[in-house]
Amino acid sequence: MSKEFTFTINSISFDENYLPAENTRITTNFANLARGERRQENLRNTLSMINNRFNELAHWDNPKSDRYSVEIEIISVELNIDAENSTKGLPLIEILKTSIIDHKTNEKTEGILGNNFSSYVRDYDFSVLLLEHNKQQTHFSTPENYGELHGKLFKSFINSKAYKEKFKKQPVICLSVSSSRSYERTENQHPVLGVEYIQDAYSLTDEYFNKMGLQVRYFMPANSAAPLAFYFSGNLLADYTNLELISTISTMGAFQKIYRPEIYNANSVAGKFYQPSLQHQDYSLTRIVYDREERSRLAVEQGKFVEEHFIKPYQDILGQWAVNCTL
Repeated sequence: MSKEFTFTINSISFDENYLPAENTRITTNFANLARGERRQENLRNTLSMINNRFNELAHWDNPKSDRYSVEIEIISVELNIDAENSTKGLPLIEILKTSIIDHKTNEKTEGILGNNFSSYVRDYDFSVLLLEHNKQQTHFSTPENYGELHGKLFKSFINSKAYKEKFKKQPVICLSVSSSRSYERTENQHPVLGVEYIQDAYSLTDEYFNKMGLQVRYFMPANSAAPLAFYFSGNLLADYTNLELISTISTMGAFQKIYRPEIYNANSVAGKFYQPSLQHQDYSLTRIVYDREERSRLAVEQGKFVEEHFIKPYQDILGQWAVNCTL
């Protein structure tokens, strides 16, 4: 191929009036919250959790814990394979962008881009390709070059003109720790991110994100039940301000309490040695309705949809591009 793919970036506000766009992945966590009879109550309560947590962590010069609020945009990225022939862009990923509203100074500043990470190709890799590869196998393994295409697509987007024109900093993705790994608390402590943990070995997600050019560190912020996984390039501790980091902690900490209450809304706090478990019973539920069983079922359906409409039709083009891509 003589030309690179191009990307189109769109955004929509995530607020109490949010309605998922037609091309939003049906398995996307925030889309799940915005469905059903309690959709607006779900959204309102989620945003309240985020704002309360932000003010708890940004406590300096904030005596009433009401100085700040967080605005969130859903950033949708389309991949343009044949723009010259006006082929419609293919939905690729969705991430979140935070902004911080300071009600004392009436200023709005940028937070962090990334936070949640939703990807069509990742759905296919984890929910179709990986499952098919391990059918009737006695030992778990990954297919040859697993995650390579997705990693190159992501790095191509981050290095694209579209990204650099719109965003100033590299993204930070904040996810749950893996229930297949154990974690040990260190003596390292950051004033905002909290106490650092190290894992016994990389998880499949860690390795997958590494192919996207992202390394991982685990921190447990103050008054948290468990560490969060932060995926980033560059220097996590130096490249972002305290308020930027708090915007990610408050946003993704709230989401994880909803998505993974057994871990992040547990009634006991992670100790020096920590083994996360979704079978843990001593936890509290939020007032927000989230259908995790539906999400797991839809992930497979979404992965098969991606295979049919993205992977198979463009297999030759994607393969040739991946071979020639030097990122």
